[in-house]
Amino acid sequence: MANEKPQTFENHARKIPVFVGGQLVLMVNLIGRLIHLRHGVSFGSVMDVLVGAVLIALFVFARNSTLAVQNRLIRLEMHLRLTGVLPSDLQPRVPAFTLDQLISLRFASDAELPALARKVLDEKLNDRKTIKKMIKDWQADYLRA
Repeated sequence: MANEKPQTFENHARKIPVFVGGQLVLMVNLIGRLIHLRHGVSFGSVMDVLVGAVLIALFVFARNSTLAVQNRLIRLEMHLRLTGVLPSDLQPRVPAFTLDQLISLRFASDAELPALARKVLDEKLNDRKTIKKMIKDWQADYLRA
């Protein structure tokens, strides 16, 4: 991803305009269909409201499904990575990491990961932002969903 700007904690969050704009359009549509019901309830107007609500539900489900798959892949990747870089005394503690901890730690370099992992487990840190702010050598992830 050579054409990407350098990633840091401050700019790592990915916002997808299609999802933001799409949600807004679907919400405005549903509100419009609900307002249209004041002119009289008919099969068509009720179906318009139902279709609008189902589209919003499908939109949210599609996004959440994508994020769930991404989180499962991050968990698998981090378990493999941790077993390769952690010292032997931390190896048995790999299953103790929460998903939030793993998601945050993935941005740490291999060099700083063992010390950071130990700190996260020992201090029971689980806040993503707190963990990410502790990372000194940020490793970019340009393939996030």
